[in-house]
Amino acid sequence: MPKMNLDNTLYLQVRLAHKYMKRHNISIEQFRQQDREYDILGFLEEGYEPYHLTGDEGVLDEIDAIVAGQQAAKSGATTPSAGSQIYCGKY
Repeated sequence: MPKMNLDNTLYLQVRLAHKYMKRHNISIEQFRQQDREYDILGFLEEGYEPYHLTGDEGVLDEIDAIVAGQQAAKSGATTPSAGSQIYCGKY
C-alpha cells in the first residue's frame, strides 16, 4: 500500500475508532477487545475506498451492523440489519 494511502487509512481508523468509543461510551481497552473479536480496524482498512467518501455516522452505522451480525451469528440468531450496506467485502 502506498504511504499516502496507508496514512489516510490510519487516519480513518483512528478517527472512527475514537467516534465509535464515544458512541458506545467504552474505554480504549473495551474497544481493543471488540476489535480483536470483530476486526473493526480490519473492516475499516478493507473498506477504505468507499468509507473515506462516506460520512462518519454512516460508517459507524456500518460498523454497528457488522458487529451485530457477527454477534447474531455467534449466538445462532439472525438479524435483518446484519452486514454491510455500503461495502460488500469479507464482512
